[in-house]
Amino acid sequence: MTDSYVYVITALLPLAASMVVLQINPYHALVIRGILGAVAAMVYAVLGAADVALTEALVGTMLAITLYAITVRSSLVMRLGVIKDESLGADKNRYFEQLIDELQTIFGKRHMRLELMTYTNTQALHRALMEKEVHAICAPSEYSDRDGAVPGDEKQLYHTAIRIQRIYDIIQNELSLPGTTLTYVSTPDSGKKHS
Repeated sequence: MTDSYVYVITALLPLAASMVVLQINPYHALVIRGILGAVAAMVYAVLGAADVALTEALVGTMLAITLYAITVRSSLVMRLGVIKDESLGADKNRYFEQLIDELQTIFGKRHMRLELMTYTNTQALHRALMEKEVHAICAPSEYSDRDGAVPGDEKQLYHTAIRIQRIYDIIQNELSLPGTTLTYVSTPDSGKKHS
């Protein structure tokens, strides 16, 4: 009866492990993984394995959480290439801000960050997409007539080309602003282009 606290602490291990597996938000999963490691280290210490408890605390918890945090932070980014153009009218600038806000909302639901990468001209923008520096590019439609935007269509203010099918599907299904044309572009590895 005096060792009943050991059973309670040990019961926390499968509970915390199942919470990590079922967690949708990767940042919450990192926190719970830290709790799981701390509980495991405590169980080892209570059971008399101080060396294993120290190893679990240092390597299994602190180092693993740090590496996971770096990985999650760097992999949950959608890089969008844009052209820096000061000569755009107020309507296009306002629409661009609305477009970026909506994209941030769409990716925010998936715990992703939207990172804007600015380029000075269309060639640099397209090269960045083909060389996989960015996941998608967004340019005013007059810059991208050759890429599938409809010339002379005043309603289509921007053209967005996306090289990752999953991101294309997400944006196509959830983007509600009507003034942009979406195109899926395969990178040179697969050698074909879809619209």
